[in-house]
Amino acid sequence: MLLLAMDTATPAVTVALHDGEAVVASSGQVDARRHGELLLPAVDRVLKEAGLKLDAVTGIVVGVGPGPYTGLRVGLVTAAAFSSALGVPVHGLCTLDGLAYASGIDEPFAVATDARRKEVYWARYDDSRTRVTDAAVDRPAEIAERLAGLPVVGAGARLYPEAFPDARDPEHQSAAALAALAAERLAAGDGGFLDPLPMYLRRPDAQVPKNYKVVTPK
Repeated sequence: MLLLAMDTATPAVTVALHDGEAVVASSGQVDARRHGELLLPAVDRVLKEAGLKLDAVTGIVVGVGPGPYTGLRVGLVTAAAFSSALGVPVHGLCTLDGLAYASGIDEPFAVATDARRKEVYWARYDDSRTRVTDAAVDRPAEIAERLAGLPVVGAGARLYPEAFPDARDPEHQSAAALAALAAERLAAGDGGFLDPLPMYLRRPDAQVPKNYKVVTPK
């Protein structure tokens, strides 16, 4: 087994290789505006670090979000392209599950990432492997009471400390954690993967103007 994992649903552009037993190479850069520019060089970097070629990969793991439209699609399109070129499967995972798994927390908690527009993407967990709610997008003040007393993992907790006073690490997504979670599920044969389709939860930020001027001749 050699899994190539990637996630661009958050400001972290993160890539990792996992051989079924351990992470053999990983890369992560936090830059909310350069996902398309940074992802492929990161793939090259982890392959070189591991001393492997792309054709050694037996499966792709990709974070499907939730995340903003522009960044999220970069990882998903790249995963689909690699899958087609190599003839290997793509295993989709909720981005929030990667952060939860990396936390190692074994009691109830939540994960919250920055959704912009003064909102967070979030979900609740019984432990680092068990999500108990669907991912959602809300304003922090609207969910603060529901999450009161719980640790909250992720950048969303640090952005809104008044709503989430018990912020926990990790702050940013790691493809290494996503790959390890996928390898664990594959070894157990229990599935739990999502279709590699974007989980937006709301309409894209970019909108077609309602009253644009027609400049083509009639």
